[in-house]
Amino acid sequence: MSLEEVDRRAAQEDPETRARFHAITEEEIERGAASDPDNPLLSEDMLDRLEAASLARRARERVGLSQQRFAARFRINLARLRDLERGRYAPDSALVAYLRVIACEPETVDRILQDEPA
Repeated sequence: MSLEEVDRRAAQEDPETRARFHAITEEEIERGAASDPDNPLLSEDMLDRLEAASLARRARERVGLSQQRFAARFRINLARLRDLERGRYAPDSALVAYLRVIACEPETVDRILQDEPA
């Protein structure tokens, strides 16, 4: 839920509830989130893996290919791509950079890969 949506919902509440909502400090929000057993804080590693998963999916969706075809076209190990998209694998900076290039310039990557000497 976005902050705007939370704010809209709070505006629909009675004045007392709205006042309590607007009086909550950032520290109280962070304390509440940290103490929620159903919503543990994400580690830096997990945040990196989620960001990489999102990048991989965006790059693949940009070219409109299945995981198998994307992996073959751009010479990425299929199992690694699957693990990456599921957040099980934290890629190195070279793979992250490669995925960013694919997302922006897939045709250029195709051309470069096809121009490789035999």
